[in-house]
Amino acid sequence: MNGREALKLSINMAKFVCMGYLGDLTEEELMKRPCEGCNHIKWQVGHLIASEHSMISGIAPGSMPELPAGFAEKYTKETAKSDNPADFHSKDQLLSTFESVRAATLAALDKITDADLDKPTGVHYAETVGAMYELQGSHWLMHSGQWAVVRRQCGRAPLF
Repeated sequence: MNGREALKLSINMAKFVCMGYLGDLTEEELMKRPCEGCNHIKWQVGHLIASEHSMISGIAPGSMPELPAGFAEKYTKETAKSDNPADFHSKDQLLSTFESVRAATLAALDKITDADLDKPTGVHYAETVGAMYELQGSHWLMHSGQWAVVRRQCGRAPLF
């Protein structure tokens, strides 16, 4: 196994966990906040998609598909305060956009060498190309801990 294959395992495991948590949640449940001051799941998922798109575009210019018009603008720090479902994309739209962005992320990872993983990004939170790819799994997992709380609040049993 090489470094790129290890990164794919990590990214794919995060997807498995996150899609498990999101799978049976309704549109209404996606708008629940785990506690006061936390962001609802729908905003978090949009934020994760927009972040992945931006991060991978930064290290692999031209590799990402276009996001739907106005997508990134719906998932900013300012919009996180909204509890209006109409301000955000539907679950189906979010998951479809995620799938196209994630496919492009993995395709971009396939095009580099293991040596490329050590190249600097100039970004303090992911200083190398390898760290930026690793973040595509761990960033999703970080947020999914809140989704597990919402699932329990909705009466769902633990998945993992």
